[in-house]
Amino acid sequence: MVTPTDRVVDALSGLPDWQATLLVLVASLGAALLMEFVAVRAAMRLTKRTENELDNILVQEVRWPVVVTVGLGGVWLLSVMPDTASFLAQDTLERFFGRPSLTVIVLVWARGLNRMVNRFVAEVEDSGHYEFAPVFSNVFTLVTIVGAAFVVLSLWGIEVTPLLGAAGIAGIAIGFAAKDAVANFFGGMALYFDDTYKIGDYIVLDSGEAGTVVDVGVRSTTVMTRDEVLVTVPNSVLNDATVVNYSAPQRRKRIRVPIGVAYGTDVDEFEDLVLEVAAGEDRVLGEPRPRMRFRRFGDYALEYELLC
Repeated sequence: MVTPTDRVVDALSGLPDWQATLLVLVASLGAALLMEFVAVRAAMRLTKRTENELDNILVQEVRWPVVVTVGLGGVWLLSVMPDTASFLAQDTLERFFGRPSLTVIVLVWARGLNRMVNRFVAEVEDSGHYEFAPVFSNVFTLVTIVGAAFVVLSLWGIEVTPLLGAAGIAGIAIGFAAKDAVANFFGGMALYFDDTYKIGDYIVLDSGEAGTVVDVGVRSTTVMTRDEVLVTVPNSVLNDATVVNYSAPQRRKRIRVPIGVAYGTDVDEFEDLVLEVAAGEDRVLGEPRPRMRFRRFGDYALEYELLC
């Protein structure tokens, strides 16, 4: 059975080497242009109709990797097909088209994925979510660079096993030398995944510090107290501490307002008056209703609490 590939090879075998090479390049370029002006443009028009920005970022950042893959993928496939030796020397195809094509494809995809993740992180940060997320952008960039470098070296036949061993030894040495920094880094990651707090939340630590979170870094978290004093706490410490977040998960909170009234006061009238004042406050919810609770006989007054 004659396949389309066999027909392409038969057609190319009757041409001079330079003509066959030029024809393959033109065909690959045509496929890339078709992908760019038809498929990709159609996907971009569809994503512009949605309110979500993430799908727009996805299409925009995979646009060039897809086009480059289509354009160079065909050249690479022809360079590794044994039948193509009938019209071009196999080592020539591999040297000038095969490995360089794969190298460009790997680098373009690494750049595109890195840009996509960075833009995703920026979008999440702009939406008001946890601002520790940029550290993941930095980590992903580092992983992408290292991974792309190892893949490219492997494509060109460079042995990477000794490099991996050296990197492992260096990683162990760095880990022992900077164990506190590593503990703070992973402590911050744990805080992020647990969604313990974010910028602007008011928190209270078991050590007594209380304030508004103003910065969340790779190593530590900075809290501004009500005295406008900045307190910096290592993330590893926060990860092991009890953190009370008064700003999450919702804005509705019950407050306790202590009120004292003189002995001999009509307590029923007093309670009705306090509840009426509480009900007239716009920030007090009607459900659950405000309540008055008698707590104790004080030295100079009857001590009540308004719960609302």
